[in-house]
Amino acid sequence: MRILTLLFLLLLGCILTNSQISLSYAAMGLNLWFEKMIPSLLPFMILSGTMVRLKLTDKFSMIIYPIVKPLYRVGKNVCYAMLMGFLCGFPMGARVVDDLYIRSMISKREAEYLLAFCNNIGPVYFCSFVLPLLGRKLVLPYLFGMYGIPLLYGLVLRYTVYKDISPSRSVSLPPSLICCAAAPEKESSLGRLLGELDGSVRSAMQNMLSLGGYMVLFNLLNLLPHILLKRPLAPLAPLLEITGGLTVLGSAFPLHSLLALSFGGLSCIAQTYSSIGDSDLSIRNYVLHKITLTALTALFYLCWFVLYPSSFLL
Repeated sequence: MRILTLLFLLLLGCILTNSQISLSYAAMGLNLWFEKMIPSLLPFMILSGTMVRLKLTDKFSMIIYPIVKPLYRVGKNVCYAMLMGFLCGFPMGARVVDDLYIRSMISKREAEYLLAFCNNIGPVYFCSFVLPLLGRKLVLPYLFGMYGIPLLYGLVLRYTVYKDISPSRSVSLPPSLICCAAAPEKESSLGRLLGELDGSVRSAMQNMLSLGGYMVLFNLLNLLPHILLKRPLAPLAPLLEITGGLTVLGSAFPLHSLLALSFGGLSCIAQTYSSIGDSDLSIRNYVLHKITLTALTALFYLCWFVLYPSSFLL
């Protein structure tokens, strides 16, 4: 705790004595949050939160459930969390898992299993922002490194560490009760929809504000090496906050950027903790799985370099 106290006192001193530089770092985090994160994440947060609250996740997951079920041996709600975690990006995977868990729609073991591999950078963000920024021509090898490895890791975990999981089943009313409940449900369906939508919007806005705060804070931490070393320490930036760090680093050190994307950076870890902090899910286990995935991603790029050096990182 003393080290953290000294760190924050040092940061406060740097902010007060270097207001222009600190302002530029804070503004960068705020602009990236407003221009990149809100448009790409807020609609998904609202829609997903509403679906979870209305218990529509099992129906939505039928898109991929026939494929996922025989491979991963999971229930429909777990399948939904996998779909959202891989499609929507940080921190939607953790947010969806927490929503399902606190509503008893998945078990704690299922939630821990999902957190191990389903909280990743979104493919739209990766293909439209990361690859053009890094100047990469190939697409498929990078997609495999970003998403194929977590999928394979989750498959291995399902048959080893989490082989004891029994897929949760959606609870449905008996036919006799459905008939009795049909009329009142029909009358209150609009009110229920609007109520759950309002709750989802409020929760999503709160999460987005939290996300913006983390992006500003962790971008601001770049101020310390900038002041102490008299120049920015660009390779450190993606490890603190991934979006701002990639912007600072640009196309330099592409392998470093790709591995940082797999890890997610300290800001993404803090965002994940913010998403699961109200439950008893372990952030420590999440970080250990992220480190393992980063190591496996590094192994993939090493194999690519050894086997196909002429196309490496093209």
